[in-house]
Amino acid sequence: MFQGVLEDMKEIAVKQLAKTSTQGVREFKNEVISISKLHHRNLVKLLGYCAERAEKMLIYEYIPNKGFDSFIFDRTQRELLDWHARYHIINGIARGLLYIHQDSRLRIIHRDLKVSNILLDMDMNPKISDFGTARSFEGNQIEANTNRVVGTGYMAPEYAGDGVFSIKSDVYSFGVVVLEIVCGEKNRGFVHKEHYNNLMGHVSMGTLLLYMQSYKRIQELFFLQVSLFSLIKNVDNK
Repeated sequence: MFQGVLEDMKEIAVKQLAKTSTQGVREFKNEVISISKLHHRNLVKLLGYCAERAEKMLIYEYIPNKGFDSFIFDRTQRELLDWHARYHIINGIARGLLYIHQDSRLRIIHRDLKVSNILLDMDMNPKISDFGTARSFEGNQIEANTNRVVGTGYMAPEYAGDGVFSIKSDVYSFGVVVLEIVCGEKNRGFVHKEHYNNLMGHVSMGTLLLYMQSYKRIQELFFLQVSLFSLIKNVDNK
């Protein structure tokens, strides 16, 4: 991600996409045009794009703060995030997802939702960013397949294994995000000293009662349960 300044002195952020993408220029332009029409307080606004041969770039509004990961996973910075702030951020991410999944003209599947793709503005409002791998659905379409799986360790099993993506695969990613926000730990970076599970494995339905002893607030317990239900492997039950 690069920072730039337009002729009118407006600051922008420029995201360079991988040159290995199999997406054609026309398909890329159509996708970008659709996403640029999204307007929501919890989405980073896409201002434009550049498509020249194999070079593809997305131009976003500039957000002063770094990614949310630089706050929640930093032992010093996360002291600024009391439970009220985390609650506010989780709700904002959920509102942004609801908008692209249900309330916008097109149904948008993000496909790469993760903590580092959540930006915070000066008032600590969350904004979902990086729609470089997003896909739009029209009409009654609810899922699609791809031969080229993109994303991170936040990928739903049906997407990572079979290339099937839908609203439910974004919901799975949201579950991981919520889990990391509540616990303040990286899913992949966490290894329990007794059973060596990652964060998802540790905070399972079987160990939720253990977490109830340390998480006193009802809201924290509620979000832990939301996260766990989002991470159910059976797609039909999400």
